[in-house]
Amino acid sequence: MSRTKSALLGALVLLAGASGTAVAAVPAAPAGIAAIPCTVDYKVQNQWDTGFTAAVTVTNNSAAKTSWAVKWAYAGNQKVTSGWNAKISQSGTAVTAANETYNGTLATGGSVSFGFNASYSGTNALPTSFTLDGVTCNVDDGSGGGGGGGGSDPSGRVDNPYAGAKVYVNPEWSAKAAAETGGSRISNQPTGVWLDRIAAINGASGSMGLRAHLDAALAQKGSGQEVVQLVVYDLPGRDCAALASNGELGPTEIDKYKTQFIDPIAAILADSKYASLRIVTTIEIDSLPNLVTNTGSRATATPQCDTMLANGNYVKGVGYALAKLGAIPNVYNYLDAGHHGWIGWDDNFAPSATLFKQAATSEGATVDDVAGFITNTANYSALKENNFTINDTVNGTSVRQSKWVDWNRYVDELSFAQAFRNQLVSVGFNSGIGMLIDTSRNGWGGTARPTGPGATTSVDTYVDGGRYDRRIHVGNWCNQAGAGLGERPQASPATGIDAYVWMKPPGESDGSSSAIANDEGKGFDRMCDPTYTGNPRNNNNMSGALPNAPLSGHWFSAQFQQLMTNAYPPL
Repeated sequence: MSRTKSALLGALVLLAGASGTAVAAVPAAPAGIAAIPCTVDYKVQNQWDTGFTAAVTVTNNSAAKTSWAVKWAYAGNQKVTSGWNAKISQSGTAVTAANETYNGTLATGGSVSFGFNASYSGTNALPTSFTLDGVTCNVDDGSGGGGGGGGSDPSGRVDNPYAGAKVYVNPEWSAKAAAETGGSRISNQPTGVWLDRIAAINGASGSMGLRAHLDAALAQKGSGQEVVQLVVYDLPGRDCAALASNGELGPTEIDKYKTQFIDPIAAILADSKYASLRIVTTIEIDSLPNLVTNTGSRATATPQCDTMLANGNYVKGVGYALAKLGAIPNVYNYLDAGHHGWIGWDDNFAPSATLFKQAATSEGATVDDVAGFITNTANYSALKENNFTINDTVNGTSVRQSKWVDWNRYVDELSFAQAFRNQLVSVGFNSGIGMLIDTSRNGWGGTARPTGPGATTSVDTYVDGGRYDRRIHVGNWCNQAGAGLGERPQASPATGIDAYVWMKPPGESDGSSSAIANDEGKGFDRMCDPTYTGNPRNNNNMSGALPNAPLSGHWFSAQFQQLMTNAYPPL
């Protein structure tokens, strides 16, 4: 995810000639990029003890091509095991990546990206020479040595900010967790710091402000690397489809959002005092997906979401935030991408990626301002459903026809996040983007966790009997009964995933179960009322919410205890 620029090799590249002897390649003319026939950007995205994932982008500066082949050789024992967007073969140390039938066209100035998984032992040395159709390319490896998936570009940015770094433990959340019976088991876990109103920047109601958190992060950092996770969350007309998380700014207050919210945050983050921190900003949870799923003629549409689509202030606000924060070298922007139960359907999947590209190229932002995307924040979708797949059938009926899956293409967050990452790259986001998955409340453990597939009496008994996610409906999102803590925060857990995170702090309410007067701009949403019988967004099912919940963001002891009881992996 580093914002690298292709650079000329500083030395002659040695190539194997036809006779097997080493010959010196003629260096590219120093007249500029047009004189370079091709450039290759090879990034190690994730690396572990026995393998790694790499992303490769090749840019053609010569005549247009209708087919292509990129070749390189490894100095070690690296072996490609699988790949995507290219036909990859290997003979000894030599690797060839040729076009698929759908991406053979490579225009002058055009680029194509592909990726692969590989095994290795010992040292994973980077390739030093690449060719495109036999012509030597200049290389920008962008990986700072390739170790650990945390490579850097000359500005000090890294591909994965979580790789090789500790993550900030919010002392305010930690104290609340530790005060709970059994809470000390997880009170040292890192969680997100929510900047959900202007007053939060300097500290609201006696809580720590942004500078106080950054100062505390510096104290925790020591001599190593430290990630600080911030949630930037105060768009005009915020969360147009859920009253519980409505914000303080009206639909037209885009200028106030820019000057009184984003600008002050950017000024603090740009302070040189904090330059040694890796600051992850998750941008505007539950915003842009609403413009795809809750507008127009859809049964799930709301007048508020139609207003935000029409005035463009979600797109403008997100673009402005990306541009301002992305200009700070040690800030890594991750844009919210909903979850599989929101945009996993065919009519939501591609349009969402296109909308994110629109926002990421508005108000001065570019795709280089986006380090990646985050899914499942403030939601409960299971990380991995092991007892059934989207390809299963029961008595000839597809799992997609079950009431639970309801024609979705995905059944869990991991498969969705990996597929959506590929979709995002296909619409123009950088091939090095990584995904975050919020696992703070999606463990679904405890005694009710299924141990195997459901009965094959019908497709519904099969899915409902085997699914870990025990919500009544995938559209239920508020303080869900039966939920548990999920995977603990960790870096580089799976292909294309930068980290599992607890961006939504466990124990903080999604919304009040009855109306509570407040000065935080938060409304009462019936989806947080356990007696509510639902709406089109959850197919008119019961809400599945816990009773006696406080305002969103306030501490909810009963929920915290439930999350620990049902944790998976268990505590």
